[in-house]
Amino acid sequence: MRTFLSILAMLVCVGMFAQTSVSGKVVDSGNLPIPGVNVVVVGTSTGTVTDFDGNFKLSVNQPLPFKIKASSVGFDTATVEITKNNQEVTIVLQEGTELDEIVLSASRTPERIRESPVTVERMDARAIKNSSSPSYYDALENLKGVDVNTNSLTFKSVNTRGFATFANTRFMQLVDGMDNSSPALNFALGNLLGMSELDVQTVELLPGASSALYGANAFNGIMFMRSKDPYEKQGLSFYAKTGMTSSENAGDNNFIDFGIRGAYAFSDKLAIKASFSFLNGTEWFATDYTNYDAATGDAIAGNRQTDPNFNGLNIYGDEVSTTLNFDSLSGAPAGTFGLSDVSRTGYEERDLMDYDAESVKMDLALHYKPFADDFTIIWNSKVGRGNTIYQGANRYSIKDFFMQQHKLEIRNNNFFIRGYVTAEKAGNSYDTRFAAINVNRRWKSDQQWFTEYATGYLGAITGAIPGVTPGNPDAAHAFARGLADTGRFEPGTPEFRAALNGVTADGDLLTGAKFIDNTKLYHSDINYNFSHLIDFADIQVGGSYREYVLNSEGTIFTDYDGPIRYDEYGAYVQVQKKFMEDKMKFTGSIRYDKAQNFDGNVSPRLSLVFSPDEAKKHNFRASFQTGFRNPTTQDQYIGLDVGNAILVGSAPDNLDRYTTRPITNNFPAGLEAFGLDRTVTLSGNDAYNNSFTLASFQAFGASAAAGAPNPALLQQANVQFVKPEQVSAFEVGYRGIVLDNIAIDVSAYYNAYKDFIANRTVIVPNYGNVNLSDVTDLTPVGGAPTPNALIAAGNGDFTPFQLYSNSNADINSYGVAIGANTKVFGDYDFGVNYTYAKLDFDQASDPDFETNFNTPEHKVKASFGNRNLFKNFGFNINWRWNDAFLWESTFADGTVSARSLVDFQINYRYKKSTFKLGAANILGHEYVSAPGVGTIGSQYFISWVIN
Repeated sequence: MRTFLSILAMLVCVGMFAQTSVSGKVVDSGNLPIPGVNVVVVGTSTGTVTDFDGNFKLSVNQPLPFKIKASSVGFDTATVEITKNNQEVTIVLQEGTELDEIVLSASRTPERIRESPVTVERMDARAIKNSSSPSYYDALENLKGVDVNTNSLTFKSVNTRGFATFANTRFMQLVDGMDNSSPALNFALGNLLGMSELDVQTVELLPGASSALYGANAFNGIMFMRSKDPYEKQGLSFYAKTGMTSSENAGDNNFIDFGIRGAYAFSDKLAIKASFSFLNGTEWFATDYTNYDAATGDAIAGNRQTDPNFNGLNIYGDEVSTTLNFDSLSGAPAGTFGLSDVSRTGYEERDLMDYDAESVKMDLALHYKPFADDFTIIWNSKVGRGNTIYQGANRYSIKDFFMQQHKLEIRNNNFFIRGYVTAEKAGNSYDTRFAAINVNRRWKSDQQWFTEYATGYLGAITGAIPGVTPGNPDAAHAFARGLADTGRFEPGTPEFRAALNGVTADGDLLTGAKFIDNTKLYHSDINYNFSHLIDFADIQVGGSYREYVLNSEGTIFTDYDGPIRYDEYGAYVQVQKKFMEDKMKFTGSIRYDKAQNFDGNVSPRLSLVFSPDEAKKHNFRASFQTGFRNPTTQDQYIGLDVGNAILVGSAPDNLDRYTTRPITNNFPAGLEAFGLDRTVTLSGNDAYNNSFTLASFQAFGASAAAGAPNPALLQQANVQFVKPEQVSAFEVGYRGIVLDNIAIDVSAYYNAYKDFIANRTVIVPNYGNVNLSDVTDLTPVGGAPTPNALIAAGNGDFTPFQLYSNSNADINSYGVAIGANTKVFGDYDFGVNYTYAKLDFDQASDPDFETNFNTPEHKVKASFGNRNLFKNFGFNINWRWNDAFLWESTFADGTVSARSLVDFQINYRYKKSTFKLGAANILGHEYVSAPGVGTIGSQYFISWVIN
């Protein structure tokens, strides 16, 4: 009997675990099939995806009963219980509202967007599918309050709420929890080395300060890119995209972009995913030849024919300039021939770069659940290589740039701990300004070139040159330049190419242009959520640690004798509590951060969300938070001559470490006898402790040019060492549904900044004290007792430095953003948003300071489309407009014109394939994002996605 019962029990168990078949269909509320829906067995990784007609089939080794869950982006999740074998089910998914979207970034925990204590902008896989932009990263520009500044085809810089630069160190970009900023540059290179389009689950942006949770540099905003889970998103996906870019100066150029993603769950415990993408095209051409004042960065009149000291914006090598005193050189009495500032003939940027844009990205992730529950161990490796253009103080050709990130993370629903390393190599990257300067020097030294120029000018102006009208300065300058340019390497010739190849392979900026970078970053994070242990409130604690290892071999930083190491760390706590029958939600957090070279910072955040109605269709929020930004690696440790100025970081141990190359002074022959040195070197200490303010030096120069030099106008700079920048941010907002079908999101903010980090240009005399205390008696040579610093100023013997410090000025910004989305004409999606941003700063309070606000005051964006225009067809149109605005940067200042752009796409779906035909800037309104960058035209594309 016992044997019989044992056999019976075994048969029952076998029956209970026999394979169960489930089939069915997933439809929307209108009974239309939904393709691509994830259908999984709850609590396992077993699942499938609906086909083009919304059908699915599952074979499950699971005891009855069990539940299956259907989920798709843009719809509410639905769960159905399976009670018998071969059961057929119809699952209806209700389209979710914007208020029900789940976000993770605002509080480091999942919450509906309506409950978010701060403004959140979000883009998911469905939005990417319907985007009219060439890539999902480009599509970010359609989000409310978001600016995307195009540095090149493959490098776009995302920003919110002003203070935008291409080196956007105020904005943080996290990819699966990893900061994918360049460790040496301290900002993300757009999506050059980011995430493949096929692997994007969601993108979330928090405009404004977020330091209370995310630490230093989450100052002006933070973007979170979250990839797809290999357990939930299995299978093979593929995309291929091609088309052309078109602009007047670059013509029509083809591009290709393709990628593949694969994911597979071997069991409930082990899953793996991998992705690869490749893009190749031609950069936008930079051909702005406006004449710029190298000292001020402002546009001025003149061209190469009319200005001997011409300095074209996208022409390099003409920064090498000197003052030629033709009276002194010829021995003529003062005032006979005068003097003139003269620059060498430069090369256009397009002669110095091949404009080859490329991005190669690979991603591998292994997910292991040892207990087949939410406890997961993740190993993730990301590797990227690319070619792009970066505009900082100069324009840099980024070639074969390589970056890799490796992460180990352990997590469950209540905690995570992760550590990762980021390592980069600059590859064959180089500075185009120094490429031009040193190509020139390869065929003729500066001294020889200027000597020949002066000889030619004096010969022409005195009538010694047949065919040149004597006494005509313009004709004399033209002849002198032609004489000095004899032997010049012409672009495209073998001699020019050989010289350029040699210069760009040389890391010594005295003779070459290559920069070397092998910098690394080590980072760790930990977070624990006590919500499962504590009932009265949700409490989280966490912290982070980061170490930089700067290694440029002296080509960027002052790491001449080995890598520079420094670190920073922080810890935080957050409390969330709901009151008034869950109608009121309070969030409070505080964080402490300490960087090696600076005092610690405390960053609090307080917020309230109030939802007065039962359905929570109306949600009001208010918050106060602080943010801070540590000075970057470059702010502290750079030591780089960029041609028109020398950049020196202000870490205390950096000042003595930096010294200039030998500088040859221009004072007249014979003054060496008075104790003046013909050749000098300057240090970082000279820049910080013995310099004039730029504004006062220019004022003195103007007085001298007017014939009445006034030394009283000169002011000592007294630049202080840089310290962390702080902001206090106040925000109120509303998110809700009005008139039953219009989703509204409104926010207003006010930011007050303290110790705003700023570049300051100062003028260092090559000899003499700026307090004018050392005086040389020039009476024996027809002069008078004169302070040495004034002798230097009168002979052009001074050197501009750009230093890193803080402004004491009151700097504030404020703005409003409002967006509305709804359905019109039945199933058509319509959205419109408006953003207002304003800087409050009195320039007179700090004349030498540039805020780099770089943001339009007014922006309007609109979208109109239908995912089901008719069977299997959809379309979308995006329109963006902004007014003109001032752009300030270390490269150049100028006004960026207003622009109005239209993007369009139409798509066709067949089974698992989506075909898309589209165009960005379809009307062909060419524009630039900033002075000096490439002129952006239209981009036409066709794509095929299997997903």
